[in-house]
Amino acid sequence: MALKAGIVGLPNVGKSTLFNAITKKNILAANYPFATIEPNVGVVSVPDYRLDVLNEMYHPAKLIPTSFEFTDIAGLVKGASSGEGLGNKFLSHIREVDAIVEVVRCFEDKQITHVEGQIDPIRDIEIINVELILADLEIIQNRIGKIGKKADMTKDKDVILEVNTLKKCEKALEENTALRNISFIEEELAVLKNFNLITLKPIIYATNVSEDDAVTGENEYTKEVLKYAQKEGSEVIVMCAKMESELSELDDDAKKVFLAELGIKDSGLDKLIKATYTLLGLETFFTSGTDEVRAWTFRKGMKAPECAGIIHTDFQKGFIKAEVMSFNDLEELKSEKAVKEAGKLRLEGKEYLMQDGDICYFRFNV
Repeated sequence: MALKAGIVGLPNVGKSTLFNAITKKNILAANYPFATIEPNVGVVSVPDYRLDVLNEMYHPAKLIPTSFEFTDIAGLVKGASSGEGLGNKFLSHIREVDAIVEVVRCFEDKQITHVEGQIDPIRDIEIINVELILADLEIIQNRIGKIGKKADMTKDKDVILEVNTLKKCEKALEENTALRNISFIEEELAVLKNFNLITLKPIIYATNVSEDDAVTGENEYTKEVLKYAQKEGSEVIVMCAKMESELSELDDDAKKVFLAELGIKDSGLDKLIKATYTLLGLETFFTSGTDEVRAWTFRKGMKAPECAGIIHTDFQKGFIKAEVMSFNDLEELKSEKAVKEAGKLRLEGKEYLMQDGDICYFRFNV
């Protein structure tokens, strides 16, 4: 599944440090704006305890987690929508992602300059929101200018739908409202799909805090961000990018010991990856055996043949049935044999909607 999440934020908020931790890549993380000009893309494995359980059951030769892409996009500044700070180039990179992780600086450090002079997370969020709104507004108004008159002169339902949808967007954007906060019917969303609008993309706020505040899980700045995010139904992850970068250098056992000593169950990075995976509308099914246990990514709402096609196109073309058991049943009953004996191994057909945690064997004939 070629889906990407883009990391955005003002310069010097910790984006590149976070990206280093996510992908364990040593990209340039400098104390000045525009240290990152071309977007850095890295593939991240999704933490999933279910793989550990399956690994203990099957002892496979290979254990393969599921993954998706994170893109680190250079720091936006005020005026980006009109080209400030290479803004147009950066905005084009944001259009290419499917969801946005906005890093918000919520820590004090005199050694790290703030592009706006002082720490104010809501101001920072609004700076970026305004630039993204202006970028979308330009696209919307340009399109209305091209087809607006045609809509007035025609009875073509498709043209009328497009113009009405665009005007609905224009009104919201002019009122400084991101399009993700507006309700659209299915037909309107189909129209907007062609424009790849930035403010329509779902968003998570990653509040970058000090190491001490990462342990407590909040500070006064993060509380402000949480209130802001709740108004638009977005999620907030509190984390320390510096700590996460250091944790990424440890092996899994050492990482668990370190977190346990701090009284932290899951690292901020693990929480962010899981939350972003969900934000992208992704879920996981598994294939399991002694040769390989593997997690596969699928979009929520996909049917069994489509999921079979993720493994191989022939599986979808010749799909017959899917043998399915749920991970929860397998974990509870401890073996495939016990699942079968309990009558919980199912044969599902072409209309079956795949569920997160399904363990599948696909029957096909080409």
